Amino acid sequence: MSDQIFPESTVGVFIFNQEGRLLLLKSHKWPEKYVVPGGHVELGERLEEAAIREAKEETGLDVYDLKFINFQQFIYDPSFWKRRHFIFFDFACKTNSLEVELNDEAEEHVWVSPEEALRLPLDSYTRTSVEKIIERNLT
Repeated sequence: MSDQIFPESTVGVFIFNQEGRLLLLKSHKWPEKYVVPGGHVELGERLEEAAIREAKEETGLDVYDLKFINFQQFIYDPSFWKRRHFIFFDFACKTNSLEVELNDEAEEHVWVSPEEALRLPLDSYTRTSVEKIIERNLT
């Protein structure tokens, strides 16, 4: 049973380095899948501010040049470790650093091209956004 009263607004941050490679994380919250950094939008915070903050908190990276990708509805999907209802707002952005410092929400990371990402075990929401990034050339 969930303790949620309303859906939670969250951001997903698709971070690209100077070579156009995408940062993917492995997280215990999404077993056996690659995902991107992200998290809840705080009260009084704009979506873009949440994306910049979450990127910094989860990876240590400063990001810029945010571009909105899409939004997705996540309603009690069993792929997540908890029963939750989220609304994802995904953004592509850039970083000038390769010095990733993961917090306790992820165990490992890789830098891959968007096309390589599609050959990895991605969660379905990450996969949808990577496909949009390729389609709209947002790298």
